[in-house]
Amino acid sequence: MTLRLRDYQGEAITALYDYFGRASGNPLVCVSTGGGKSVIIAAFIQQVMEAWPDQRILVLAHVKEILEQNFDKITAVWPLAPAGVYSAGLNRRDTDSAILFAGIQSVHKKAFDLGAFDLVIVDECHLINSEKDDTMYTGFFHNLKLMNPNVKVIGFSATPYRMKSGLLTEGKEALFDEVVYETDIQSLIDQGYLSPLVTKGGSEKIDLTGVRTRTGEFVTKDLEEAVHKNDVTNKAIDEILHYGKTRKAWLLFCVSVAHAEEVKELLDYEGITCECVHGGTPAGDRQRILKEYKAGKIQALTSQGVLTTGFDAPLTDMIVLLRPTQSPGLYVQIMGRGLRISPDKTDCLVLDYAGNVERHGPIDRINVDSIRRKKKGEPGEAPMKECPECHSFVLAFTRQCPECSYQWPEKPKHEETASNAAVLASQIEPEWLPVDDVFYDRHEKAGKPPSLKVTYRSGFETLSEWVCLEHDGYAQNKAQVWWFKRTGFHTPCPRTIDDALDRIREQQVPFLTPSRLLVKPDGRFQRILDYDMSPVPDTPSQWNDDPTAKPKETWAFVQEDDFSRATEALPDDTWLDDVWDQPGTVSDDDTIPF
Repeated sequence: MTLRLRDYQGEAITALYDYFGRASGNPLVCVSTGGGKSVIIAAFIQQVMEAWPDQRILVLAHVKEILEQNFDKITAVWPLAPAGVYSAGLNRRDTDSAILFAGIQSVHKKAFDLGAFDLVIVDECHLINSEKDDTMYTGFFHNLKLMNPNVKVIGFSATPYRMKSGLLTEGKEALFDEVVYETDIQSLIDQGYLSPLVTKGGSEKIDLTGVRTRTGEFVTKDLEEAVHKNDVTNKAIDEILHYGKTRKAWLLFCVSVAHAEEVKELLDYEGITCECVHGGTPAGDRQRILKEYKAGKIQALTSQGVLTTGFDAPLTDMIVLLRPTQSPGLYVQIMGRGLRISPDKTDCLVLDYAGNVERHGPIDRINVDSIRRKKKGEPGEAPMKECPECHSFVLAFTRQCPECSYQWPEKPKHEETASNAAVLASQIEPEWLPVDDVFYDRHEKAGKPPSLKVTYRSGFETLSEWVCLEHDGYAQNKAQVWWFKRTGFHTPCPRTIDDALDRIREQQVPFLTPSRLLVKPDGRFQRILDYDMSPVPDTPSQWNDDPTAKPKETWAFVQEDDFSRATEALPDDTWLDDVWDQPGTVSDDDTIPF
């Protein structure tokens, strides 16, 4: 059977062939949720195997639903495909198939049992953390290369970036070399391949005052308290019921398991057929619930930590965001649940009670170019604004709301003074950048004393400075001033980098953190001119007024959890979305750190 591809699906496959014709690295294909990655993967594999029958291809997934979907797709379009499955959760352990679909949890220690492969395809590859060298994916790839040094890896994802490191093709240990193809969400909507999203901000808003962040994401415990301030959850339910009258299938994303259960009970009380799904839901119950939801027998699903990837439910025509996130990747994945088309669906309504749309902007503007611009500090796309009358979201330059015709006051066409915009780099004025996170580390340089490397994250941009406590002369004096600005003069300055790290780590001193940095371009880098120590909620600086109140678990050294070790004790049939966002198991980052 010859699979008829949509134009962009064929273009994606052509882009892969073009890449391998000119390069020898690992390409990455970015296809939006609902764009048919499984179709592209199936068609590409069939073409490769028919042209080169002696090849062996491995397709990896982290979620059981994705694994089944990819396997079912290739067997549907190519019934005689020499394909097998290795998955403890699916109770199959094929090892000799020319095309093998496998769950990374089941095979990450069994590379030599499976044998050599020529090509590896990773679906949802944004979950790979190539910066760590002792994780499931990286360890598995290392063993594959021992058997075949020429093995190639192709990545597929709707969000080819990670919150901390940015694009998957950038960074010292990047697994992928180039994004070879990226779909345009709006173009696919215009062609009828994806469903339009209609967004509205809820009249009730979650107050994030006092909500802390950890590893770049809001702390779940604090969010649980925030969603109960001013009875916001109960008030939101009334509006959800109002807007949901004409909607058939609702997905509601909540801040915790307890919150998801609470929202389910509130909807039950209002007569809505509703179920709750989370990482602790028994596999049998979960399978039944999702099947009934997809069939239209359940109107609403509340969830926490699951259903963000690998969940295909075309009927979904309303998404409710009761969970704020600082992760653009997670935001795009959640919104993507409403992009799939269905004969009984004209669009998908998004109700945002958490400020995510304003925080991240339109999902079709969070793409490879926008991430690259953010890392370079270049201007991004136009932001969104919310209509004060009907709560619709529109682009910031919109003057009349298309929903209720509200007119924004017109700004003067000309400024009263001439523009002072710079025409040369040397004329650029310094600017203040907010500090979202700070990391401290020991830095070694051959022939020089060690220094304290301080890395600030502002969105996707990172800036670093080196504090030379063990140097002599001016460098040491400058380092001492840097230290005393953060601790005051009542504590002695550390003489070694290790001592400084210990003091910060153990909070032995009342250590302040900047909320903003004054920076100016200096060649290819940004030079830090000044620091603002004013406390700002939801940032590492929020305890600057009272550093002794800073909780131990939020110190600046917190790193992503080592997922490999965290899952060592889990049975082989435990799926990653079953432990997603579970406290103490996986970090609160937008992705799982393999």
